[in-house]
Parts: sequence; C-alpha cells; structure tokens
Amino acid sequence: MSMIGRYLRLSAGELDRAEREPEWALGFVEELDEAAGGERAGGWARLHGTGTAWQALDFLLRRRGFPVDLVHGEGELPGAEDWGYGPPCRIAPERVALAAGALAELDPGRLVEGVRAADLAEARVYPQGRWAEEDSLHLVTAEYRALSDFVRAVATRRHGLLVWIE
Repeated sequence: MSMIGRYLRLSAGELDRAEREPEWALGFVEELDEAAGGERAGGWARLHGTGTAWQALDFLLRRRGFPVDLVHGEGELPGAEDWGYGPPCRIAPERVALAAGALAELDPGRLVEGVRAADLAEARVYPQGRWAEEDSLHLVTAEYRALSDFVRAVATRRHGLLVWIE
C-alpha cells in the first residue's frame, strides 16, 4: 500500500468544529470517501489527494522557500488520532489564501527548474524507486497543477484545510 497526501476543505466554522470534535472530521472524511467511490473530483471538491507525489512536492516547495507548509500542514488537529501516518494538521483560511497567492506566482516549470530526478533519488524522496527516469518529474508537475487549482478554489471560498498522509 502506498503513502498518499490528502486534503479536506472546511469552512471556518467546520474547521472550528473539527478542532473541538476531531472524530467528527474523521467521520466526515469517511462519508465523503464513500460518496466519491474513489473518483477524483474538480476544484470545488471537499477532498483532494496528491497521490504518492506528496514528498516530492514538499521537497520542491521547500527549496523554493514556499511560505506555507502545504504538504504537512501548520499545526496538529488537537486531540485527533492517527489518520494514517500521524494525526491531520490544519491550515487556517488566511494561510490558505497566502498559499494560493504564492502558488499563482510559481509556475510548474519554475517549481522543478534546476532539479533532476536524480536529485530526488539522492534526497531519498518517497517513493524512492520512482526517480530513476528523468521524465518522472512530469508526475510531480501534474500533481502540483492539480493541488494549485484545488488550493486556489479553497481560498476563493475562504475555507481552511486539514492535511494528512495516509
């Protein structure tokens, strides 16, 4: 089974509720997953996933000095249990807006500029076997585009995020 990055879009009120009742948030994710049946939805979706590209995105965003930790979030959800590889973390609506602005300025080509797949392999970026071919960076730029669209849609609604790896 692969480790994948996941996102849940929540209104400010829902984010507050998730902080008070983390079990509600987990139940909400489970309901949404069941309703989606594994289908990937568009920018107004509640859930988004970056697949196995999550650590490569983290590696590339960090090297660009990205102002928000989009991959791991910015603070654990208080009282939440492990949702896969640790508890979910939150990103407040104002930080989502900051991330959306920064994403709008960071073209996918610039994200990988000066980086070779071998750099990800050397850094032991998950999944380690993927970085043998130079064109494997296309997977990361495709996931970056989808994440960028999702985050901008979340910011448009002035919503926040829960982020986790499962």
